[in-house]
Amino acid sequence: MKNVVRRYRSLPLRARLSLLVAAAVAFAVAAVSVSCWFVVQGKLYDEVDNDLQRAAAKPQRYDQVEAFLSTCPKEPKDTNTTNGLVGRGSYYFQLIKDDGTACVDESSQGTVKVTSSDTDVIENATKTGNGLARNGTDANGNAVRVLTTPLLVTEGGFSPPQIYPGAALQIAIPLKNTQNTLNDLALLLLLVSGIGVVGAGATGLFVARAALRPVDKLTDAAEHIARTEDLTIRIPVEEEAEDEIARLSRSFNSMTSALANSRELQQQLIADAGHELRTPLTSLRTNIELLTRSEETGRPIPAADRKALLASVKAQMTELSSLIGDLQELSRTDTGQQGDRVQVVDFQDTVESALRRARLRGPELTITADLGPWYVRSEPAALERAIVNILDNAVKFSPEGGSIEVALAQGTLTVRDHGPGIPADELPHVFDRFWRSPSARALPGSGLGLSIVARTVQQAGGEVTLTRAEGGGTLATVRLPGAPTPPPEVP
Repeated sequence: MKNVVRRYRSLPLRARLSLLVAAAVAFAVAAVSVSCWFVVQGKLYDEVDNDLQRAAAKPQRYDQVEAFLSTCPKEPKDTNTTNGLVGRGSYYFQLIKDDGTACVDESSQGTVKVTSSDTDVIENATKTGNGLARNGTDANGNAVRVLTTPLLVTEGGFSPPQIYPGAALQIAIPLKNTQNTLNDLALLLLLVSGIGVVGAGATGLFVARAALRPVDKLTDAAEHIARTEDLTIRIPVEEEAEDEIARLSRSFNSMTSALANSRELQQQLIADAGHELRTPLTSLRTNIELLTRSEETGRPIPAADRKALLASVKAQMTELSSLIGDLQELSRTDTGQQGDRVQVVDFQDTVESALRRARLRGPELTITADLGPWYVRSEPAALERAIVNILDNAVKFSPEGGSIEVALAQGTLTVRDHGPGIPADELPHVFDRFWRSPSARALPGSGLGLSIVARTVQQAGGEVTLTRAEGGGTLATVRLPGAPTPPPEVP
């Protein structure tokens, strides 16, 4: 059985569907055929029993029965005359006694074997009604339909018939014609069933091929993508189609589109990262070469210049470290590897933690905060880094001795600085990767901070905007869905 199941599972899907259809049709046809055969058999036997009942309905004369039972012939004779009983033509006709002895009429077609159920009819003559009909055999072993019924006798004239005690009438008819009819019907049903099963299998294969044609296209597309890494392949889907295959095709197209976008973003990230890394690396290499050449040639660099070079190397190393950290953060959020780190976060605590770091970076600034309670679902470390990036921008562009106002109310965080602000034509680009305002390119930074902010906020289900503030400066607004109270813990 295990081998059969294993072989079945190894077949192609369309072959398995065809076999299932053929098996279902075979089961249905077999059930209908068997039911039909038994119904026809019952009808034929009912007709035979009715013929036997009609043949046994006429009563015998009492004196003739007495004479017949006294002689009790054991074999029929080749004659059309009878010894006084009413003949039944081509039937088997005999009387049986309560001891099981059969008295055979001379015109009977043969002798029927008597069973104990036949003698029971004599004992229960008043209860058997129309008697007992059964299948039996004659003396030669031929199949017959036998009816054993109480023997009705009359005194003659118009006297009513009565049951004769101690004997029963047994009449039978050969079943050869009936069995031939049933055999022919069985052969016909078997032939029709076979044709039906074969036709069902062929139809199932045709339907399976037609139904799985979109799956074949899907398979071909997947194999093509695996072979060529071409993510531009799309499977054509009818707009009005809503079946499972259409949904699968749309999902596949969405998947390949997402993969193509992801690859494009990764390639863009690599290209931008290479471009951004080239400048600090070139400058760092130039400074290190100057220091190395000074050591090799024995010509010392003036102390002030050497100090400036070392400070430049340190600044460039810090910039590289910050850039690499931002790239790692952005790459991690791009790949979506944060699902198991998302949890309920106290947004108020996160903003307060970010404010403590911002005050250390801008001690000369006045940072005021008005924070209300709010709980969101996000990755704690990523959310804090995003808020720190927003505050760092405010600190970086605020004038010395300036002020920054921070407020959190009903899930909306606003950070307002009083710096030079962002020109209107630059606002659409502030969240692009590696984009930096021309006026800020001399300041430290990688151009990835706001891009990380946008990605983190979007993954938390919120939105972030930067606008020019009234009276000058920049207003950063972060909106996150949540609630002022933490959700109940799930046991």
